Amino acid sequence: MQAIVETLFDAAYLLTVITMGILMIIKSNGNRQYRLFGIMAVVLGTGDAFHLVPRALALCTTGLDHFTVALGAGKFITSITMTVFYILLYYVWRTRYHIKGYPMLTVMIYLLSLTRIVLCFFPQNKWLSADSPLSWGIYRNIPFALLGLLVIILFYKSAKKHEDAQFGYMWLTIVLSFGFYIPVVLWADAVPMIGMLMIPKTCAYVWTITIGYFAMVQER
Repeated sequence: MQAIVETLFDAAYLLTVITMGILMIIKSNGNRQYRLFGIMAVVLGTGDAFHLVPRALALCTTGLDHFTVALGAGKFITSITMTVFYILLYYVWRTRYHIKGYPMLTVMIYLLSLTRIVLCFFPQNKWLSADSPLSWGIYRNIPFALLGLLVIILFYKSAKKHEDAQFGYMWLTIVLSFGFYIPVVLWADAVPMIGMLMIPKTCAYVWTITIGYFAMVQER
């Protein structure tokens, strides 16, 4: 039952975000903000597919234990693409609110992103092993969490300042995604049921993409 429900959920998620992303790219009509948002959605969906597709295959066939390498490689790729996702979201913020200057802010975004990516490449992560260490899961997610926090603050302040109803809850979608993700990183290995928090985390990302998509539809 878990295999069917989880596979259908993941398929619906991937299809939704990738489709909305492609539509945003096609229908952006030269609008840089929505083209960036569309690319961001496609990066999110395709990156997650590297982990979710092997997981679905594992659940529907011989089990997760037989797909350790594929799942680990998928997690590694997803870690990179999620970092790219937040870089793109940062540029969506700059474009939407016509932000000029602030070079140190951009440096900080790239520094946190680069730190996260470099940490992901360390062999100590043991991506392809069934017993990857919790400590390295924490290390590589510290700069990622700081990156997310920075983007949360930027969207919260700008949406409030500009009374931007369309993007008014963008910051909240990111808060929720991290709020559901962090317990999984910390405790899912010890308490497998905590892994279920990835479902509402995924829904939070769908909300993120939906905000951008409907903002584009309303402004056309």
